Amino acid sequence: MIVLGIILLVLGVLLHVGILTTLGIILLIVGAVLFILGSVGRPVAGRRHYW
Repeated sequence: MIVLGIILLVLGVLLHVGILTTLGIILLIVGAVLFILGSVGRPVAGRRHYW
């Protein structure tokens, strides 16, 4: 999810498309939160690890 967020963010900036930039930022934030929660051992949606 983090990689997809980075790709959308870069495409949005290069193509000057605001919705892609916004979606990229949102995916980056959600991916980072899920990664951090999974790293500290907290179960995310019933799973011990989030990939």
